[in-house]
Amino acid sequence: MEDIPVSGEDDRQSQLAREHKERQEQREAADRAKGKRNVFIGAGLAVVVVAGGIYAATTLVNKDDPGKKVSAESSPSASASAPPSAAPSPTPSLSSLPKKTGKVSCTYKRDTSGVPMKYVGMPGSRPNMKLKTMTVFTNHGKIVIDVDPAATPCSVNSMAFLAQKNFYNNTKCHRLVTPETAGLFLLQCGDPKAKADGKNPTDGQGTAGYVYRDEAVGAIPYTRGVVFLTQPQDAAGQNSSQFAISLSDENSQIEAQYSVLGMVRSGLEIIEKVAKDGVIVNSQDIVGDGGSTAPKNPIIIEKVTVR
Repeated sequence: MEDIPVSGEDDRQSQLAREHKERQEQREAADRAKGKRNVFIGAGLAVVVVAGGIYAATTLVNKDDPGKKVSAESSPSASASAPPSAAPSPTPSLSSLPKKTGKVSCTYKRDTSGVPMKYVGMPGSRPNMKLKTMTVFTNHGKIVIDVDPAATPCSVNSMAFLAQKNFYNNTKCHRLVTPETAGLFLLQCGDPKAKADGKNPTDGQGTAGYVYRDEAVGAIPYTRGVVFLTQPQDAAGQNSSQFAISLSDENSQIEAQYSVLGMVRSGLEIIEKVAKDGVIVNSQDIVGDGGSTAPKNPIIIEKVTVR
């Protein structure tokens, strides 16, 4: 994707970048004090505001000088993650994930960060290695996800536990972002306290009251159909109840820091249909400062099963 030129906007964008960095530094300081951070998935994309709407531009912000923009074509990290002329990569599959060998023991720790949470207990340490399918029943239909405990045993074990405890029942998928709003196309669910109204500033922070380590990070890109766990940006080992469903191969640009959970077997069309109804844009979501861009047509999880 080429940069989108905006005449006369450079000074304004530089100011926005500086203000965003200041807010980010203040937020990170507060996070270190309180352990409270929004679970946000970004792609390293700057957002250019123009007349008629918001568009994602492949423009990176220079960390040393936030007012200086670097085009993706000249950025080694950007070109490495999404080369313009690269041939399509093979469709990822769970079979390509590295498998665990020997006995597996999972460790879960209480979340003491103070974020909104719904605590129903913690999973046992020994995962069921025979589980194969996670089904998300929504008000629009069901989404069937293939999982593999041999590759991500503790992630699947956590999902199975929460499903058994009815944790996800009647929860709302709080974030639906499209290429036009955030440069990504994905649905994010699993915040038990989310209002999914595009206004609630804590949407995206909720957890199950415990966290656990990462699994299969970077093993496959987050292309269409890949389901992965979400955690605070730049964090590690903070997985809990939230997960995201990728709706585009372009999401391969997402930094490899999220645990892979599974692959959608059927049901992506349900989310895509809802996406056509539009989203409630939350500008704080776009710059990563809190809240979330929610679907105008709500996606409500009625229940989840893992078998």
